[in-house]
Amino acid sequence: MALFNPSRDQVRQFFFDTWAKFKHHQALSDLESLALQVMQMHPEYHKALDAPDHYLQQEYFPEMGETNPFLHMSLHLSILEQIAINQPPGISAAYQALVKKYDDTAAAQHDLMDCLAETIWQAQRKGSQPDAEAYLACMQAKAR
Repeated sequence: MALFNPSRDQVRQFFFDTWAKFKHHQALSDLESLALQVMQMHPEYHKALDAPDHYLQQEYFPEMGETNPFLHMSLHLSILEQIAINQPPGISAAYQALVKKYDDTAAAQHDLMDCLAETIWQAQRKGSQPDAEAYLACMQAKAR
């Protein structure tokens, strides 16, 4: 699996496989263990994880109020990996400030995910690279 540029189906299959390994008490890789933590934070997604045949090709439309659980969990993983290596510089401090502010790691991650999603959306809209300075400014503003 190409971890740096996986297809939509590869990402979804990673979550399905990790969930199945967990349910069958099989050993997990470090990344799978991290993904499992995210999956366990979101019991509302367990129905989808239990039905890969149905949800592998499922389309999600925000304009209809649908949340894409795979995108959401992927954003969590991205944030957790960024925090682990403090990249961009300052994300770890922003995360710790948000955890202290909310006394809730999930809420802190969701705030950072909002910044990441906005940064990615802006880059796609402009056809440019993500703006690291705007990303960091968003994180710092939320951490205040």
